[in-house]
Amino acid sequence: MVLIDSPSHNAYFNIASEEYLLHRFPTEDLFLLYINAPSIIVGKFQNTLAEINLDYVREKEIKVVRRMSGGGTVYHDLGNLNFSFHTLLGQNDFGDFSFFTQPVLNMLNQLGVPAVLEGRNDLLVKGKKFSGNAKLARHGKMIQHGTILLDSEMEVLGEALKVNPLKFIDKAIKSTRSRVTNLINYLPKQTTTANLKQLLTEEIMKNNPEAKRYELTEEDLQGIQNLMNEKYKTWEWNYGFSPNYNFQKAIKVPAGFIEMHLEVVQGIIEKAKIFGDFFASKPIEDLEEMLIGSKHDISDLRALFTTIDLTAFFGKVTPEEIFDAFK
Repeated sequence: MVLIDSPSHNAYFNIASEEYLLHRFPTEDLFLLYINAPSIIVGKFQNTLAEINLDYVREKEIKVVRRMSGGGTVYHDLGNLNFSFHTLLGQNDFGDFSFFTQPVLNMLNQLGVPAVLEGRNDLLVKGKKFSGNAKLARHGKMIQHGTILLDSEMEVLGEALKVNPLKFIDKAIKSTRSRVTNLINYLPKQTTTANLKQLLTEEIMKNNPEAKRYELTEEDLQGIQNLMNEKYKTWEWNYGFSPNYNFQKAIKVPAGFIEMHLEVVQGIIEKAKIFGDFFASKPIEDLEEMLIGSKHDISDLRALFTTIDLTAFFGKVTPEEIFDAFK
């Protein structure tokens, strides 16, 4: 088994590294550990905008990254340790999460934490979740990865994942928000993610005496960087890859009531319909037509609106007021 401790806290880099390492070690078992700075990791089949509080995420400059595996959306920060097992496909039962969560449970149980696996893929302590796990199969290998909430900022987690469910109508998998807890509530207060990382690595090595540590080379770092720039940092992957959806939102501004309806396909607005009691000197259909082909992305819409006199469509409004109808 190859043991890798990521040198980066960049979520784009670490999520990209999981895909890169599939090719770098096509047949070897691998155990990867990483810690991300504040970021939101979205399941592969989810509608990103329906999972995050976009205004809050932008204000706090929280990275949003889509991963390769399915499952729900999770929040990462420096108080959260992430682990990832790579094995040959068929070596273990794909539907069984217990094999690779057992080392985590062993480590915590030895520390006096009554952690257990409950349901299909969650680790709980006293009924509260501290670890979610997901899987994927690709290129003849299987990846199972998970989180360990040690001392995460719960308030930020709650705000970053707070979204209005009425805005989106789609068939994408929605995250189920569980009652979560930090393990620091059950461990000595001085415990750090570095401590957990060391203890979990020791647990893995105890069961895999042939395991060897591997440090990413300059070639590896460049390969991960390239994949990060080409895929994991892009709007097309993190937002545009979302399942098709209908978006609707109503706002009240001094100029009147505005109700926005969008049909979005791979992140691109294909149909737009705007209702309200505002007064316009130009047909609102003209603006609806201008929206078609734009990304459902505030940066793109902001650029579009700099070329349009919005007061001709809505009366006395500001671009920021109109932007709110698209978020």
